[in-house]
Amino acid sequence: MIFWQLFLTFSNIGILNFGGGYAMLSLIHNEVVEKNAWLTASEFTDIVAISQSTPGPIGINVATYTGYISVLNSGMPEWAAVLGAIVATLGVLWLPFLLMIVVSRLLLKSISSMDTDKTAIINSMFSVIRPAVVGLIAAAAILLMNSENFGSFAESPFQFIISLFIFGFAFIGSLAYKTNPIILLLLCGLAGLMIF
Repeated sequence: MIFWQLFLTFSNIGILNFGGGYAMLSLIHNEVVEKNAWLTASEFTDIVAISQSTPGPIGINVATYTGYISVLNSGMPEWAAVLGAIVATLGVLWLPFLLMIVVSRLLLKSISSMDTDKTAIINSMFSVIRPAVVGLIAAAAILLMNSENFGSFAESPFQFIISLFIFGFAFIGSLAYKTNPIILLLLCGLAGLMIF
């Protein structure tokens, strides 16, 4: 049954959620597009775009929309799709929530009695996790550099080149000039609307 599969899939993704929602995107794509074929690559790209523009954490938003669309794509009615959204959202949340409660309690109990050796061990653990988080976020960025977002040079060279130009503009504006992301989104959206 799709509800149980959604819950198990998003529970597995949730427990591996180091680095936030962007780090989760490549894991979600692998499960829902590649393995289970609940969504097409185009639908997943649309879900990511919608999740970025709606309030809330992107990982939870993607889980919610994925649960909804996956159940609709399986041929079930809209009320069941709402249930699928709830199941996927709970699946991605419950294990990290419990884990954070346990870890927080343990850290609060031992923080006053912690010596420098224990602090060094904790810092070492986080230094090992950081490269994995960077890798997961990079995988998500590469995953979204597809023909649904940029077009295909073989099919439409103009669209592909303009998309790369808009991407480069936003990247340089954000990195070098520290431009407000909302202004960048508006400018890029306006450019895309006028050109396409």
